[in-house]
Amino acid sequence: MHKNNNFDFLRFLFAVLVVVSHAYPLSGSHESSQWIYQITNGQIVIAQIGLSGFFIISGYFIFQSLSRSKNLLDYYKKRFLRLFPALAVVLLICLIITPFMYQGEVPLFKNKEVYTYLPYNLSLYGFQSGIKGVFDNNPYHAINGSLWTIRHEFTLYIGLSVLFFFKNHKKYVQWLLLMLFITINVTFVFYRTRFDGSSFLGMNIFDTLNLGTFFIFGSFLASIEFEKINNKKILLLIATLVLFLSIYFDFYSSMKHILLTIIVLLIGFMPIPFMSNFGKIGDMSYGIYIYSFPIQQTLMYYFKMDTLFLMFYSVIISIIFGYFSWHLIERKALSYKNVPVFKTKFNFRSVKK
Repeated sequence: MHKNNNFDFLRFLFAVLVVVSHAYPLSGSHESSQWIYQITNGQIVIAQIGLSGFFIISGYFIFQSLSRSKNLLDYYKKRFLRLFPALAVVLLICLIITPFMYQGEVPLFKNKEVYTYLPYNLSLYGFQSGIKGVFDNNPYHAINGSLWTIRHEFTLYIGLSVLFFFKNHKKYVQWLLLMLFITINVTFVFYRTRFDGSSFLGMNIFDTLNLGTFFIFGSFLASIEFEKINNKKILLLIATLVLFLSIYFDFYSSMKHILLTIIVLLIGFMPIPFMSNFGKIGDMSYGIYIYSFPIQQTLMYYFKMDTLFLMFYSVIISIIFGYFSWHLIERKALSYKNVPVFKTKFNFRSVKK
């Protein structure tokens, strides 16, 4: 993917934006103090841009991955290898460092949350953000609050996999994705306030609708081979202009799923030399995302940093962890994606007659 497009760079950028945005609440500041929040009249915070970008790109390329998969087992194996090995490692590291920061009222090994932290988070839907007694005195009590999005991501993988049974009916899939996008988008635009606070399988329905709309529209554009569209620069200019108008006239929430998706994908597919070569370093985005929160919490625990210092140091350290996560764990795990799940060897003996 990194040879002819800019998506490795965009994913890296979106991951860094999440780190930058989290520096505000984790240092005790409110997200409303972000400059982008103020100039957009509270319509945008930096983390929203990062998360939206992740789900847009994911929707596009996961659809393509599904289309290339030989069967559903092959599809789920690739999704498992991309998410779970790195997730398991970061959870284990968090457990290893827990004794150094534990200040609970009960002894560490009598705290049941220590034992549930790994299995609950690996299950995704039993998400456990922290352990009582760890980071309790930080402005924000959680070990890794970033992991809440992974269950939304995986749920969308499951939902999208239904289309595998219709993969030979291209037009039907396109119409199905378009109708699904329109339904979810209309529900979000007109009824989103009704779902805020409601949950399903532990997931906030508002967040599911919001992130899911980006994902589904990205998948729809993949189904119509959006990368082959002509006049990308003109379309990018028009979409960007409409986006700024939506912010200025305060209807960004109603248009963001369409406009941001188009803008992100257009930038991704337009040849930009520095961005397109960025992937040679490695895809650090997932590692940055899953490590940054505990890194920031640890920095706050030991050094009580203000927002700017936390932002600066956590971005640098998170990039380092993201680099090693990719090269030591994620890339090696993905090397097994083309290895059959059930590999059976048959020995045939020739029979002479």
